[in-house]
Amino acid sequence: MINKNAKLILEDGSIYEAYSFGYEKSSAGEIVFNTSMTGYNESLTDPSYKGQILVFTYPLIGNYGIPPINSYKNNIKKFYESDKIHVSGLITSYYSDYEFHWNMEKTLSEFLKINQIVGISGIDTRSLTKKLRKKGTMLCQIIISDEIPENYNLNNLGEKKKKIYGNGKYKILLIDCGVKNNIIRCFLERNCTVIRVPCNYDFLNEDYDGLFISNGPGNPKEYKTTITNIRKVLKFNKPIFGICLGNQLLGLAAGFDTHKLKYGHRSNNQPVILSGTNRCFITSQNHGYVIDSKKIPNGWQIFFKNLNDNTCEGLINYEKFFFSVQFHPEASSGPIDTQFLFDVFLNFIKLKTKK
Repeated sequence: MINKNAKLILEDGSIYEAYSFGYEKSSAGEIVFNTSMTGYNESLTDPSYKGQILVFTYPLIGNYGIPPINSYKNNIKKFYESDKIHVSGLITSYYSDYEFHWNMEKTLSEFLKINQIVGISGIDTRSLTKKLRKKGTMLCQIIISDEIPENYNLNNLGEKKKKIYGNGKYKILLIDCGVKNNIIRCFLERNCTVIRVPCNYDFLNEDYDGLFISNGPGNPKEYKTTITNIRKVLKFNKPIFGICLGNQLLGLAAGFDTHKLKYGHRSNNQPVILSGTNRCFITSQNHGYVIDSKKIPNGWQIFFKNLNDNTCEGLINYEKFFFSVQFHPEASSGPIDTQFLFDVFLNFIKLKTKK
């Protein structure tokens, strides 16, 4: 039997012994949990997890391996949400080393080692998750061979320069705070040209039909330049659509406030309700901050609410055609209940361009 060669040390002093199956290097970060049963390759490559140690509550991880790195369009990876792993570490109860899938190219262990990301197993993740639900997210360290890790970093990320995808009819200016690949895919499938710019880019003189604000990691209030630029374009009459962090940034620019959740929403089964209706949707989510809906600025309404904790899941300004959602309608790896919101955004653009 292999001896446990790794340790997880939490901010509260708790210590868990574990087996290492990834890259042999210590790491540090904010420990969070995800309750999804599938989609670990999408979660690992989701830029919103930058600087975080990810715990999967589902006990069987790695059983279908990792798919090939195939490009979709414009060199966008087909089965990945970015070009690399963004988590600082992976924790699972059981790592399956008997993986098999018809589309498998490598094992999860090999994928972690290639990307130099630590992975540990053999931990009671149910007990660990109950602790995080009670005490909230906290800092942690994964120690391999007594090596002391560097401090983690939650700085924003994304492309550092302007980039253009496709040649469609409608020009979408995408503010990239850490965008997921499937968001770009959704726009390309809808006859759009996507103009991707860094989050601190001065886009006020750009030519576009609709503004999109992406997801990303960290505290939304730290994106000061982005918020300032968004606040300026709120005076214009071009449609705006934000997702996840983009929802928070649009809210801050419009006059809302934000606060941090105790342990966040990270799963593929979060129920939300469309305000003023009985229509419920199951959504994919990955965030630790939310809009504070106690004070609502003039012209704005709450678009969706979370049915688990009644938190704000979206904003809308019907007069200006501005809206945003806290969840992920592109939903890679699923579900796709709310992907129609991309069509809503395109319909807003079509209405504006006709005038």
